[in-house]
Amino acid sequence: MTKFGQSQPVRRVEDQRFITGKGRYTDDISLPNQAHGVFLRSPYAHAKVLKIDTTAAQAAPGVLAVYTIADLKAANIGDLPCTIPLKNRDGSLRADPARPALADGMVRHVGDPVAFVVAETAAQARDASELIEVDYDALPAAANLATAMEPGQPQIWAEAPNNRAFDWEIGDKAKVDGIFAAAAKTVKLTLENNRIIVASMEARVSLASFDKDTGRFALHVPTQGVWVQKKLLAKIFGLPDEKFAVYTADVGGGFGMKIFIYPEQVLTLFAARALGRPVKWTSERSEAFLTDTHGRANLTHAEMALDKDNHFLALRIHNIADMGAYLSTYAPMIPTMAGTKVLSSVYRFQAVHARVEGVFTNTVPVDAYRGAGRPESNYIMERLIDTAARELQIDRAELRRRNYIPNSAFPWTSAMGLVYDSGDFEGTSNAALKAIDWAGFEARRAAAAKRGLRRGIGMAYYLEATGGAPTERAEIRFAEDGYVDVYVGTQSTGQGHETAYTEIVSQQLGVDFDKIRIKQGNSDMIPTGGGTGGARSLYSQGGAILKTKDAIIDKGKAVAADMLETAAGDIEFAAGRFSVAGTDRGIGIMEVATEARKRAGVGYDQAAGLDTAMDHQIQAITFPNGCHVCEVEIDPATGVAQVVRYVVADDMGKVINPTIVKGQIHGGVVQGVGQALYEHVVYDEDGQLLTGSFTDYCMPRADNFPDIEVILCEVPCKTNPLGVKGAGEAGAVGSAPATISAIVDALGDLGITHVDMPATPQKIWQIIHEREAQAAE
Repeated sequence: MTKFGQSQPVRRVEDQRFITGKGRYTDDISLPNQAHGVFLRSPYAHAKVLKIDTTAAQAAPGVLAVYTIADLKAANIGDLPCTIPLKNRDGSLRADPARPALADGMVRHVGDPVAFVVAETAAQARDASELIEVDYDALPAAANLATAMEPGQPQIWAEAPNNRAFDWEIGDKAKVDGIFAAAAKTVKLTLENNRIIVASMEARVSLASFDKDTGRFALHVPTQGVWVQKKLLAKIFGLPDEKFAVYTADVGGGFGMKIFIYPEQVLTLFAARALGRPVKWTSERSEAFLTDTHGRANLTHAEMALDKDNHFLALRIHNIADMGAYLSTYAPMIPTMAGTKVLSSVYRFQAVHARVEGVFTNTVPVDAYRGAGRPESNYIMERLIDTAARELQIDRAELRRRNYIPNSAFPWTSAMGLVYDSGDFEGTSNAALKAIDWAGFEARRAAAAKRGLRRGIGMAYYLEATGGAPTERAEIRFAEDGYVDVYVGTQSTGQGHETAYTEIVSQQLGVDFDKIRIKQGNSDMIPTGGGTGGARSLYSQGGAILKTKDAIIDKGKAVAADMLETAAGDIEFAAGRFSVAGTDRGIGIMEVATEARKRAGVGYDQAAGLDTAMDHQIQAITFPNGCHVCEVEIDPATGVAQVVRYVVADDMGKVINPTIVKGQIHGGVVQGVGQALYEHVVYDEDGQLLTGSFTDYCMPRADNFPDIEVILCEVPCKTNPLGVKGAGEAGAVGSAPATISAIVDALGDLGITHVDMPATPQKIWQIIHEREAQAAE
């Protein structure tokens, strides 16, 4: 084990530049002679655009151009595509309405872009945008997911009757119905998974330029992988992929939201070509609330069938998922294929049937948000189990324990058809329950009651299924300055990739930790990559690095054998050194790389040196899992719920860097608890966003949390050479149901069996006082 190699809690190498103010984000980049763009956005959720008069804006000081949909049509600029094909239950295709980059005769949510103003400065562009006169014919809005499909509601798209985007299903309905009919017991629950705003620290930015001599675009943009942007923009502009270069610098949080194509990328590129100079757009925070994709937003009816011994038999789900006004890049996949694959979770269900209806509303589009469907599905499962435990009067931990997949059953084929390679669900659960002293909780509840507080404890076991692109690429180059450069196809958005990959390379090649540089986010320098999303980065990129390492060692043995005047078959490699077997004769890898480069000569073919690039085919996804246990105290006088203990026992497989993994879990827990207690997007009946700033939209803060205790239960994954399981999303998957479980437990003596998120002070206060008033009557 090397000091800075795998499994070591090395401090993040990238943090030095961040904490000293040397990070380089997209808004830090300025190009010579760049202009600035500002969007005029719709104040209506649903309206016809009868006329746009840009005359005054075009004449305003500093204005270079004002663009509307007419300009995009004249240049044959295409619509923003939704990349997910989907068939309805009847075999027909999902609705596929067009999404132009600027409003084409209709606006469909507040914030929909109507015109783009480019000026010498952002202030001039903003002033000019206010001079644009738009004649709107306001229409009624369908902004409520619960009623949007009802007869008589405003129709958002002609090709989507009753505002239904799709009606999809998975599973054997007949088998599930048969099991329910014969079941000894059934449990039902209707719940909401509330809409939330991503609120990444770094807002979106788009800085575009165009080279008229080559006909080539360049785009600087914070992404989760530049290659998705490149391919989709090429499709929108009707040009070959090679006409686009996309660059991503440091990224201040992505959480899914920065994967997608947005109108802003299209318009800055279009304007840069039209004006012959770079064009930059930077989102303001209030603009981000109206334009960044939102997350979650589901209404679900769930049912579970059990036998006489309280073993889980079957699950039946009907989920209604909000798509917003347009189908974003991956939106239909999130509640369907991505979410439902973990519905059966870590339990021994015989069958599952799920129906998912996607619904258009006059709101901001909804797409992947940290966990992308898996938090929603785990929330359904865990809340349903808690409901069953209460109805059947069984301890929540015992009911789960009775139904966990046993260790002896792996590999296990789930009711959703996925093969789980490894896990110790009961052992991991026991670790969390022991750490928080589940058995001794009633004493803590009684002590809180003496202080006038209601204390509750909650638990949730989650299963995550990682995902993403099926291949990944790594390239390792031995630079002339003595460094090793590692070019990766993933994109860090704050997870600590640079440190984790450096640890792997240092361990595997025996190169000094501080002599390794990670290169990412450049579609010219790195020809292909799977990007970051679905907690795929470490096992996919790590596998690609290992494959590249193997090829480098094979090359190095041939060169070292020549240098040491022996046969290649006699050369061994360990700890960064090629040596002749059975002797002390050897040479370091950096010397071998230098010699290989000299032999290749000027302009050498990289195949002749040690520099190597390899593509790695990902054979299987991973299944991170774990147990979250949360304790809350509620003040009945105010309804305020405070998280007072939080323990997570997580199985992430083999851990490359425990400090980074724990940090990822901490962040995910905060996001999940934030959704459970604080965060909530609210629209009024006209589609106006009432929570349009941090004044109205409550974000979790540091003083809302105790220390989050993390126990790492390493059960190696058997389907990748590192033995790792994805860690990036896990904290957000289990935290919301654990928190609501604790809230319900604190209110259980009032007859409360479920509280929808967010459990705000107002909501809790009303519940307590309404129930106490009823009891007093």
